[in-house]
Amino acid sequence: MATIGDFDPLNSTVPATKIEVTVSCRNLLDMDTFSKSDPGKLSFFGRTEVIENTLNPDFVRKFVLDYFFEEKQNLRFDVFTMATSLCFVQDFLGQIFCTLGEIIGSPGGRLERTLSGIPGKKCGSIVFTAEELSNCRVSTHLSTMQFCANKLDKKDFFGKSDPFLVFYRSNEDGTFTICHKTEVIKNNLNPVWQSFTIPVRALCNGDYDRTVKVDVYDWDRDGSHDFIGEFTTSYRELSRGQSQFNVYEVSCVRRNKKKTVTLLSFKVESEHTFMFFRTCILAFHSIGNPSQPTSLHYMSPYQMNAYAMALKAVGEIIQDYDSDKLFPAYGFGAKLPPDGKISHGFPLNSNTENPNCVGIEGVLEAYFHTLRTVQLYGPTNFAPVINQVARCAAEVTDGSQYFVLLMITDGVISDMAQTKEAVVNAASLPMSLIIVGVGPAEFDAMEELDGDEVRVSSRGRFAERDIVQFVPFRDYIDRSGNQVLSMARLAKDVLAEIPDQLMSYMKSRGIEARPPQPATSDPTSDPTSTGTAKQNNTRP
Repeated sequence: MATIGDFDPLNSTVPATKIEVTVSCRNLLDMDTFSKSDPGKLSFFGRTEVIENTLNPDFVRKFVLDYFFEEKQNLRFDVFTMATSLCFVQDFLGQIFCTLGEIIGSPGGRLERTLSGIPGKKCGSIVFTAEELSNCRVSTHLSTMQFCANKLDKKDFFGKSDPFLVFYRSNEDGTFTICHKTEVIKNNLNPVWQSFTIPVRALCNGDYDRTVKVDVYDWDRDGSHDFIGEFTTSYRELSRGQSQFNVYEVSCVRRNKKKTVTLLSFKVESEHTFMFFRTCILAFHSIGNPSQPTSLHYMSPYQMNAYAMALKAVGEIIQDYDSDKLFPAYGFGAKLPPDGKISHGFPLNSNTENPNCVGIEGVLEAYFHTLRTVQLYGPTNFAPVINQVARCAAEVTDGSQYFVLLMITDGVISDMAQTKEAVVNAASLPMSLIIVGVGPAEFDAMEELDGDEVRVSSRGRFAERDIVQFVPFRDYIDRSGNQVLSMARLAKDVLAEIPDQLMSYMKSRGIEARPPQPATSDPTSDPTSTGTAKQNNTRP
């Protein structure tokens, strides 16, 4: 049984994309006495079919999930053996917990996990394979076309006809699924419909020769539209564009009058989708003594401080898009031992040769260690760390990597002029900047950097695009003290603009969407193989 937590698919906002998840199981526990187990699954979106007498089922039926980049979408899959005819649960075979982001962010979109839930038993494993629905079987393309008709039947008693077209994609079982309706052209037997755009996948499901049926109707107010006729074509035929091959005779068994529908234009464009451009990211600032309860860096044994909560909330989502989960983490604004030298860019793990931390937990561990060994010190300069990440982003502008810098601060920016210039320069690079303000300070200057209303500028030059998202953490703190809810609220809003910012860069550079790289046996051997950004800067 598959269950979904932390989001409501029926009441959520518009998703970034839809994901089709294919499920297989391997080496399932044999619970049947006289035959192999008959595994089946239940899901919020329906259940898979039951496959008889196998411990290694490959389920044909898919799970289609709305994917929200800015939310952590928890999934639970329960595997059961079922009675084939009665479909009631017989035996529990195991379960797995994961997030949708983990599946999508795995190399090649393939994640294998060990099933658990039966003490003392090896339950086998479950394998997930994820694809964007818009990339199923074909490259992501959008087709734009326009039609006209000639000498259609007169269906209205006091007028002519109000024609419109309905497009259907054929299914493997011979049925048809509606995929588009044109607008209604009133009182016209020779209509010219407006051009419309439809994903190639929706039109033919990846089979260029699959039948596309088009019905022609006369619109009636009561909904009892009159059938004028029909014709069939295919995506391959339509892709020829305007020609003698795309003048279709509309057939209707009750009339012999010749009437036609003609394709006036046809073009195909690549569709940019978020999933083809993987991301990764992080950064911090504050002063004060972390051993004092009044400090925002206070290391309480009972709960996380605001910095740790912000890092964990955002980091746990973005880390799913980095294949090796290695995050270079830096601090800035501190006096370092042994001589108290002020630094605005030092590795949190104290290793200048390899500043990588393993996962967000590794970053948190390095962060807490740094608090015990350095003296936090002002001023609050943003420009150096922004420029540092921008230099990395400038080296990979082909769309294979995208950088997101998370900066967490409790103070006013000391170098505003330099920061604005850094943001303007970074806006032309594959990069986004997230700023989270913690504590009671006034963050008016931060709002100036967030270009939702007025694009940030420096020396008369405006940022090419909006790349900054600022939020004050205090606006997301749950009044009941629920830290999990507070972090979920923060992550949802702070990450919501990232997909659009990424797409704006790709489109502005004319970069075509590309399929994800295949999985490798050792995903950590080549950190660039999955196209993930590898710059993560964290400041104590």
